[in-house]
Order: sequence, then C-alpha cells, then structure tokens
Amino acid sequence: MSESGSGQADPASDAVPLPSVSVALCTRNGMPYVTEQVQSILDQTVEAAEIVLSDDASTDGTVEAVQGLVARHHEERRTSLPRLVVLLNDPALGVTANFEQAVRACTAELIALCDQDDVWRHGRLDQITREFRERPSLTLLHHDARLVDESGTPLGTTLARAIGFTASERRKEARGDAFDVLLRRNTVTGATTVFRHELLAAAVPFPAAWVHDEWLAMIASIVGHVDYLAVPLIDYRQHASNQIGASKPTLADKVSRVVEPRTARNRRLAARAQALAERVGHISDAPDRVLALAHGKVDHERWRSSLPASRIRRLLPVLFAGVRGRYHRFGRTRYDVARDLFQPAA
Repeated sequence: MSESGSGQADPASDAVPLPSVSVALCTRNGMPYVTEQVQSILDQTVEAAEIVLSDDASTDGTVEAVQGLVARHHEERRTSLPRLVVLLNDPALGVTANFEQAVRACTAELIALCDQDDVWRHGRLDQITREFRERPSLTLLHHDARLVDESGTPLGTTLARAIGFTASERRKEARGDAFDVLLRRNTVTGATTVFRHELLAAAVPFPAAWVHDEWLAMIASIVGHVDYLAVPLIDYRQHASNQIGASKPTLADKVSRVVEPRTARNRRLAARAQALAERVGHISDAPDRVLALAHGKVDHERWRSSLPASRIRRLLPVLFAGVRGRYHRFGRTRYDVARDLFQPAA
C-alpha cells in the first residue's frame, strides 16, 4: 500500500459487502467532548454496526449524553444502527482494562478503537472498510491524525510528525516487517486503529504491563499484517485531561527522560518483554525468528536492569552492546544508550 492510502480498488470488489464495524468507545467523565465524537461516528457515510460504550464510573452525564445522541439518531434516520451496548464500571477499571472489556463485547468483523474526545473525519469508515475488504491479509490498520487543541483548533502538525514516525518505519510495516519496528518502539496510536475481530483470539487477555493499543499492534504484527495510511482521518485532541496524548518532545523533555531514575522504568520494560515472550510462546504459528527476537528482548531488558549503579562502570558494557547492535535491534539506539549512560539508578 502506498503511503497516500490511495490504492486503486478492484471494480469487482464493489459486489462484495463492506465488513461490519464495532466501535469500542471507552469513557470516563468525557463531557463535553464525547458528544462531538459520537456525533462524528453517527454521521459517517458507512454506518457502524454497533457502539460498545464501556464507561469508567463517570459522574458528569457522559453515558446519558451518548444514549440520547444514539436514540435521537435512530429516530431521525429511522434506523436501528448503530446498536448501542453500554457497560458500566464502578469502580473504574483503568484505560487498558476498560478497552479490553469493550473489545471483548464487540461482535462485528472489524473493531475500531475510539477515545472519547476526538473527532472522526466524515468518510473515515468508508475508506477503512474498503481497505480491509480489498486486502484480506490485512489484520490491523492505523493512520495519521491531525492534532488539535481542546477547542478543535489545528495545532499545525500531525500525529506522525509528533511521534517521529519515519518513512523507513512506514516502509517496513508495508512490506510485512511491523514486528521489527514495534519491538524497538511503539508507532501505533489506539485512536487511529482498526483491526479484525479475529485478532482477539491471540491478543486477549491484555497483560497489565502493556497499554492496549501497543499490545494489539504487537500481536497483530505476529499473527497477521499491520499497515499504515498516511492520511489524517481523525482530529486527535490534545488537552490537559488526556490520559494518553501525543506531542513532539522538546529538548527539555528529552533531557528530563535521560536523567530520570532508571530502576522502575527498566523493571517495567523487562516485565513487558517477559509478557510478550510468554504470549509468543503460546501462539502456535509464530515464526521461530519472532520467538527468538522476543526472548532476545527479554535478555536485553534484563541486562539493562542489571547495569551497575555507577555511571562510569556502565560505560564499557553499554558501548560494547551498542557496537554489537543490541540497542538497534531492541530499542532506539541514541535514546536508550543515553539513558543507560546517564540515568541515576534510584
């Protein structure tokens, strides 16, 4: 697929129905943004089959607002779509567990992850469902987004630029090497992600050490094909209440990451690597190369956790590992080498 996402459709494919879509919408005190988001879903040129609303103990009328919008849509359009499923959590589950609950309840062929505060472009579902219909091997698709502020004003950049998603990484995904990209760092944002329902067979349950979108993308890269559209199909809202957002790090941000204490972070990375290796071991058709790399990632993160507290004593082993290519294979070389050389141990 070209980066523009404008591949030519086979005219014969028009006779094949578009796949159905479930929207996995997770909320927690989402007013006032959730109304604009849900309306943008209801206004799609291709209707979603269902919206699964999984709410984490909202107290601001979020659930009632969504119910009202969907009911009014049914009445005005004289349609029963999308079906609305409401799941209420009290106490709150947290972001990853909430999304796991939502996707488990979805029943359509495709599942679109949905944050409460974004806005979908008008033809988003039409373009995405056509991609999946025309590409049977496609397992998970993510795309670019326009970054906007809390009032919806464009910030003059896109998600891809903000996270530094490179042309090289895009090419690797397109040719089927997304696992190599994702083993080094995550490039997939949940709000831009749609995947086939069958992915859940390998992906659930979600490990506690992982964020839901990172995990789904990683497992999709093992059992199928992950690809990217360089088209901003949503407005991705950035505001103070974002639980997970996107912004281009400043120099001060980069420096603060290098000098933050390393122990807790490295333990978390080791736990993530271990969870991945264990899951790969349970995927019967996982390639041997993938299993070897997953275990290599475990060894690498454990090694990083075991580096001496003294920065001087870290110098030679870190430089030696860099020369051998371990940092390039399992992480982002410049950033991770700098962290391992300069971060304090506590």
